[in-house]
Order: sequence, then C-alpha cells, then structure tokens
Amino acid sequence: MNTKQLFDLTGKVAIISGGSMGLGLQMAEGLAEMGANLVLCARKKERCEQAAQALRSQGIQVLPLECDVRDKATIQHVVDETLAKFGRLDILINNAGVGAQDGMFVPKTVHTTEEELQTVFGTNLFATIAVTRSLLPLLKKSDAGRIVNLSSILGSLTLHADPNSLIAAVKAFAYDASKTALNAFTIHLAAELKDTKIKVNSAHPGWVKTEMGTDAAPMEIPEGAKTSVDLALLGPDGPSGRFIHLGQELPW
Repeated sequence: MNTKQLFDLTGKVAIISGGSMGLGLQMAEGLAEMGANLVLCARKKERCEQAAQALRSQGIQVLPLECDVRDKATIQHVVDETLAKFGRLDILINNAGVGAQDGMFVPKTVHTTEEELQTVFGTNLFATIAVTRSLLPLLKKSDAGRIVNLSSILGSLTLHADPNSLIAAVKAFAYDASKTALNAFTIHLAAELKDTKIKVNSAHPGWVKTEMGTDAAPMEIPEGAKTSVDLALLGPDGPSGRFIHLGQELPW
C-alpha cells in the first residue's frame, strides 16, 4: 500500500471525532506532528478542553468542540465552527464509537436487545454517516480530502465465516454487525467519490489498550493509531474503498 505523504499538512485541517482521549487523541497528535491544525470533537467538554490545552502548549492550533455525533445540532455546530476558525477541511477521521453492551467477548446474537442494537448502530454507523454527510461539502473543496472510518476486524464477514479464524469465537452481534455495515458504507462512499480527489478507507486499529480494548489488549495506543494516521496521509496512488491494518489489506 502506498502511504507516501501526499502533501505538507501545514495549514491543512483535520477533524477527529472522539478525539479527546485514547486512539483519537493519539491520531490528533500524529497529524499535528505533520503540521495539521486540529478540530477535536468529543461528548465531554471538560476532557476535550484539557486535551486541547495540552496540544496548544506544543504550539498546535486546535479547536475543541463538544459534540455528540448522534445529535444533528451539534454536528452542524462542528461544521459552522470549523468554517469560522479555519475555513477548510482536509481530513475526517470518524473515530467515535461504542462497544458491545456486555463486552466484546460475550457471544450474543438472538438475545441482543433492541436497545443495544439501536445504541450501537446509532453511534457506530448512523452517526458516522451523518457526520460524513455534513462535512462532505467542505472535504470536496480540499485538494486531496481523506476520510478514515474506524472499523474493526470483527466486522469481517469472511473471517467470521471461517471457523478456524482468530475471531471465529468472538461473536458480539451488535458491535460486529455495526462494523460490517460501516465497512459497506466505506465501499459505497468510495465508489460514489471515485471521480473526486477524496479517498475513503476503513481502518482496523488492532486490539489496543483503551477503555474499550481494556488492559488485556496486546497493542499500545501509539501503534493502534498508526493505521488511521497513515490512511489520512495517503498519496495520490493510495487505495480507496479498502479495509486496512498496518499497511495490510484485510478481507471484507
């Protein structure tokens, strides 16, 4: 995969949802190191402000915005404030998401509640679509827009159907299916934008030591953020409509 940096990020703008902590904050720091200005979006205002303050102390331009990605009004607020502050958008990382209600390792399919399905799909799929739809007009004005959707290997139907795969027993239906649907969104959006300068890809960060991943995870946060940062920096010959982990393509 060609991940050669496409452009000098100086003056470019990146929005990261769920950007106040964990993977999202690490992604923000990675893009800032390349010169990008940042818009950090998170549900908890105080945490977002703290993250922004730490970044500003390093000389980084950052706009912290309280945003619930399931709330159309706050999404529009992000659009308006980004325009007012920077007047442009070049990178969108859809990082905000929720895990399975009973944890990722509790197999549950027919007993998945309607409430869990609505919550997980509402955040992991519908909110991502809503955020992307609202910001797409700005991205289309970029000389090379990039959209990165945070997926999971648990969304791979190919691997779930293989009884010998590493994820065969990890069947938390609501979460897994939401990431499968998110991957479908990536494929469809990439096809829709194929004649533009925008590239759209799904990223599997790996099993990472975050609140969702727990301390049992083998990967540290900096390594987990690497795939998304690389996809945000794809060169003109880089892929679009693909499912990537650390430079390797994953099966849908």
